[in-house]
Amino acid sequence: MTGRAGPSRRRERGAPRGRGVGAWLRTRKPASLRTAFAVTFAAGAAAVTALVGFLSYDAAARLVRVDEKSVFSEVVGDLRTQVRERSFRPGDYAAAGPGRDGPRDDLTRRTRTDVQVLGAGGRIVDPGSPALPVGARERRVVGAAQAGRHTQREADIGDEEYHVATVALGGGRGAVQVAQKFSGTEDLLSALQRRTALLAAAVLVLAGAAGWWLARRITGRLVRLTAVAESVAEHGRLDVPVPVAGRDEVARLGRAFDDMLGRLAAAVQDQQRLVQDAGHELRTPLTSLRTNISLLKRFEELPPRARAELLTDLAGEARELTDLVNELVDLAAGQRGDDPLAQVSLAEVAEKGAASARRRTGREITVRSTRPAAVEGRPAALHRALTNLLENAAKFDPGGTEPIEVVVTGARVEVLDRGPGIADADRTRVFDRFYRAPAARGLPGSGLGLAIVREIVTAHGGHAFAGHRPGGGAVLGFTIGTGAGHGSQRAH
Repeated sequence: MTGRAGPSRRRERGAPRGRGVGAWLRTRKPASLRTAFAVTFAAGAAAVTALVGFLSYDAAARLVRVDEKSVFSEVVGDLRTQVRERSFRPGDYAAAGPGRDGPRDDLTRRTRTDVQVLGAGGRIVDPGSPALPVGARERRVVGAAQAGRHTQREADIGDEEYHVATVALGGGRGAVQVAQKFSGTEDLLSALQRRTALLAAAVLVLAGAAGWWLARRITGRLVRLTAVAESVAEHGRLDVPVPVAGRDEVARLGRAFDDMLGRLAAAVQDQQRLVQDAGHELRTPLTSLRTNISLLKRFEELPPRARAELLTDLAGEARELTDLVNELVDLAAGQRGDDPLAQVSLAEVAEKGAASARRRTGREITVRSTRPAAVEGRPAALHRALTNLLENAAKFDPGGTEPIEVVVTGARVEVLDRGPGIADADRTRVFDRFYRAPAARGLPGSGLGLAIVREIVTAHGGHAFAGHRPGGGAVLGFTIGTGAGHGSQRAH
């Protein structure tokens, strides 16, 4: 149950009032995987043991019973053969004395057969041990004229059960009875049955213990992994250690979970940094907007030139704020990767990006391709990365007379301009979010355009770069790694 107060005994027998059966079931403590594993293992072993024990006992019982019956049938057959081949009298089958061997010994030598001799009229000449029953059927056989005539039945003598056969000596002289106790066989089978049951119980216990031990070894790491997951869910911490020992499926699960936590932690850090940076960057235009809005209260008092400047500032700040919000939205949307993967020709991306940038900036842009490559990527994202580079080049070279150049070499794309260039101290930071070089802080922009380029390129397994252009200006571009588009971040 949970940490809340438990229901009364009466309500424990059914679903609590005001709550569904599903809610009641969710409050029940779930069975341990270790227990379920052990119980399943023991149940399977018990089922197999019971089946094997039953089949073994049944086969053994059949063999023993058939063997006993076969032996008794052979004894009766030998006796019938004896009386048919020779003419015997009842005294010939009496118990032999010391040093004497008679036909009776042939019957008892191989088995535990009991012999009883009957004379004329069914009189017992030599009783068996125990005495065998003599009924109407046996008397009819005693008086038979034909030697070898017989009758056979089962009889209870005391607490034992016997097979009893009566064979006529012929001529009404009498008969010989042979008996074999088969309750001893049943006692043997009963003992075998008890031993089989005890063995099955022992196997069940051992299987349960072995199942518990095996489940503990198998589920131990799962239990620890579950504890880590519950800790993450409860406390929200992503820096907890994850057990990843071994090379089996559980270890793979642990490594995948550890990698997932690492990615979540990185995403949370990126989100926090983005929010902090965005908040910092939004303060400047918002402060300026509030200042200018406060001036609107005295708009009628301002001279015409001040009015025009105020309206121009408001329009520019609103546009800058709109661009900043749009860049933030595009940056967040670009990380989702909704654009489907496809085979993309970088030459076509360059041509389309250059056409879009010409319409927006009015600048002359040339495209030169040398062995352009087709890569796996997201067409819209790559187009956005290139247009951001072109707009950045146009922004830093507003009055340039030379065209902006796009050079595609294999899987490498370069954008070259004749602007002021990039200082060495800024080359490693121009792709950071909201970073503005000292020389560029007076220019319009959000500081997110190049950050979006790096996000897109990194998601395509490549990297962005910035450098100096011979003769003045800057070179900014990116390379796309082979097998791109899968979000890999390789070192370059």
